[in-house]
Amino acid sequence: MNILVTGGCGYVGSVLVPRLLDEGHNVLAIDDQWFGNFLPSHPSLKVVKKAVEHIDEIDLKGIECVMHLANVANDPSVELNPTFSWEVNVLHMTQFLELCKRSGSVTKFMYASSGSVYGVKSEPNVTEDLSLVPISAYNKTKMSAERVALSYVNDFEVVCIRPATVCGVSPRMRFDVVVNMFVMQAFTKKHITVLGGDQVRPNIHIDDMASVYTHFLNKSLPSGTYNAGFENISVMDIAKMVQDRFKVEIEVKPSNDPRSYRQDSSRLLATGFERKKGVADAIDEISEKLISGEIKEDDRWYTVRWMTSQKIGLQ
Repeated sequence: MNILVTGGCGYVGSVLVPRLLDEGHNVLAIDDQWFGNFLPSHPSLKVVKKAVEHIDEIDLKGIECVMHLANVANDPSVELNPTFSWEVNVLHMTQFLELCKRSGSVTKFMYASSGSVYGVKSEPNVTEDLSLVPISAYNKTKMSAERVALSYVNDFEVVCIRPATVCGVSPRMRFDVVVNMFVMQAFTKKHITVLGGDQVRPNIHIDDMASVYTHFLNKSLPSGTYNAGFENISVMDIAKMVQDRFKVEIEVKPSNDPRSYRQDSSRLLATGFERKKGVADAIDEISEKLISGEIKEDDRWYTVRWMTSQKIGLQ
């Protein structure tokens, strides 16, 4: 199949694209490459350095499936320039969907939304049927983009995936997501700082995250929204899991981030998806890469730090 992956050079994209190539697909990866390009050379891969707002310059003829991962990711990054983030996450995606419709070849559109669209929930099982009450600009952009994507269900299959917090090793690493961050803190500082700690967050291993996309690629399923998160763990319990590996101290400080929710991914599991890995695997894998020196500290692994230093979206 001919597949277009926007954000193909990102944290998830850098794991997903090689998986698609291994499965025999032809992949066009579009990415502005804010953090670099870590994709392998491959005869079935074409990588184009281009921002989403200029994707109309790309010929979509023959593209059958689109996986739209490109966005300004996470709350702090969006807050750097909310207007720029709304344009990237919602406006340009809307324009992109129109291009997909006019291409005449796209039959499947997957959108990488976020489990954070639910906001703060007290329900023990947060299913796709609950109301969305986004509490940050980032959450609001994801909810709005979902609504736009789902308005195209009469044109092609639309799947909005709501991932939990992703963890694990990627060629384009990130250490500003909770599991990965705690491992890096424990390794470099011999100390873990927890803000709050009672907040419950769902998690998904990056290998499983890539598998969610290939799962929907290989099946014809009803358009709609699907949660993708399997371990609902408090921030403090995640810190304790890392503590057990590194035998370091945990310091607790107040937090101004009230987001706390659990994801129920029964709808996804009912389609036949099987989860293979978890938080413990991510902790072990990241630890091994740090200890071996295969992963080293780099400002590019911290989204806000890098965007600020490079003045990305700040002009």
